[in-house]
Amino acid sequence: MHGKQLGFSAIEMMVVVAIIAILASIAIPSQMGRIIKEQVIAAMPLADIAKEPIAASWKAAKTLPADNTETGLPTSEKVVNNFVSALEVKDGVINMTFGNKAHPKIAAKVLSFRPAVIEESPIVPIAWVCGNAKAPDKMTIKGENKTTVPAEYLPQFCR
Repeated sequence: MHGKQLGFSAIEMMVVVAIIAILASIAIPSQMGRIIKEQVIAAMPLADIAKEPIAASWKAAKTLPADNTETGLPTSEKVVNNFVSALEVKDGVINMTFGNKAHPKIAAKVLSFRPAVIEESPIVPIAWVCGNAKAPDKMTIKGENKTTVPAEYLPQFCR
């Protein structure tokens, strides 16, 4: 007479481990996109330091600063944070280059913030157009979009 079997057999344990491995291989890549998108969003406030002087220049003279110096910022490689390795102003457009602790899928990629204005009325505040987004109605976007961050990693308002 055989005694009662206690616990799991080796085969049953291997099946459980295989199922867990399959689930993990599905879950990890799906979370990676969310993590990268969070890094992009966390980096975005750095652009705010350039927005005020650019808006002031437009309001005062209907011109946009040509570069970091005209905006009152240091050179681009000195405007950094955890996920940004450079912030460049070019003809009123703010271009953030990802680097430092940014995920390799966005490292060296650029996200642009372009000013959208109403030409006839500089008193109307600038609307900032992120990435590949469209201009608000009746507004004209100034400058060149240099965004190279893949759309899947951009927040919805930047697509």
